[in-house]
Amino acid sequence: MAGGQWSWVDNPGNLSPTELRAARPPTAPDIDLNLPSEWVGKRGALFGLALKSGVLTVLTLGMYRFWMKTRLRRWYWSSIRPGGVPMEYTGEPVEKLLGFLMAVVILSFYIGIVNLFLMFLSFSLLSSNFAAYAASLIGVIPLWFYAGYRARRYILARTRWAGIRFGVDKGAWGYAGRALLHWGITILTLGLLWPRMTFALEKYKTDRTWFGTAKMEQGGRWQMLYRPFLAVVLPGVATVIVSFVGLLGEKPETMLVFLLLGPWLGYAIVHYQVSATRLLANHKTVGTVGLLSQARSGRVMGIYTLGYFLTVLGILALFGIAAMAFGLFMAATGTYASDFSGVGLTNQKLVIFAGVVAYFSVFLSWSVLRHVFVTMPVWKHYAETLTLTHAAGLRDIRQRARDEMAEAEGFAEALDLGAAI
Repeated sequence: MAGGQWSWVDNPGNLSPTELRAARPPTAPDIDLNLPSEWVGKRGALFGLALKSGVLTVLTLGMYRFWMKTRLRRWYWSSIRPGGVPMEYTGEPVEKLLGFLMAVVILSFYIGIVNLFLMFLSFSLLSSNFAAYAASLIGVIPLWFYAGYRARRYILARTRWAGIRFGVDKGAWGYAGRALLHWGITILTLGLLWPRMTFALEKYKTDRTWFGTAKMEQGGRWQMLYRPFLAVVLPGVATVIVSFVGLLGEKPETMLVFLLLGPWLGYAIVHYQVSATRLLANHKTVGTVGLLSQARSGRVMGIYTLGYFLTVLGILALFGIAAMAFGLFMAATGTYASDFSGVGLTNQKLVIFAGVVAYFSVFLSWSVLRHVFVTMPVWKHYAETLTLTHAAGLRDIRQRARDEMAEAEGFAEALDLGAAI
């Protein structure tokens, strides 16, 4: 880093990010320099981190989730290393907590006032509360899009690579308006213009994204997404037809057809998502730097299939172990389901406590195993199939100012949007 200007330094594998940034830049590399991305995260380390963080989240009744999300993001980000240089996540759990509390207060006031007004109109005009509930649900939809954009802005504002911050321009309400418009068009065209919506919304977000002083741009045309989308049309239409036939004709044998259409439609959707991600990435530029993705839909579908199978299998195994332990406990205390009322108060409390633990264990196990068998392998595949092209242009990128975002991703947390990890 000299005068705020970043220069690419070849990493021999033993330099920390701080040492890399302090190193003297070499002779200007060739303009066609390509930097492949690497993944270094290990499944065992993720399992331990996710399990420990999940247990603490349960024990603190959810309060630790802001720390859990921060620690998981730091692990995922540092596992991705474009050109051998790790990504960095600099978000803090306290700012997530404060942002969440701020968003809850604002949303509670807004939704409370709006719902009261809608309820009054509904009972006054229609003598029913159905219209009020429907209007209230529709009114929350723009907030979902707004919160999603805000979460993206916060996450990128807390992401760095080689010391350079990412950033996103303001425009959450603009995104929400465009999302409503494109969703309306997509619904009116029975989904045929879904690729147009995918491209338009991604372009809006990408064209407002920065890496340091370099602005990211989304190139290409929405028509390029139509070819992978056609793979969804046929199974999608077949599913709709079979649904109508089954509902109108009350033919139970149509369920057998669903068993065949389900995997086909599932693969088609994954194929479109992966292909769209790959095509959009290959038409993104950051200054003169480009991206080259070689993500494969077959590989991602295989990860989903095997990953969720192992996740469900793990939960069933946990249930089996818990059932055996519970049975041994019942046998040791001479208690059976038929005479539970005769069990001593202490033993009743232990049984109830075991039930509560089993209930939360299911959600905890699902989260941990999904990270290990689904989320991490998918991230790994995308990272290992990504290359930065014409990377010499990184020499001209300077640092950008920090985007404070005091409310963090609070709205996305309050509306339970997940917000990526």
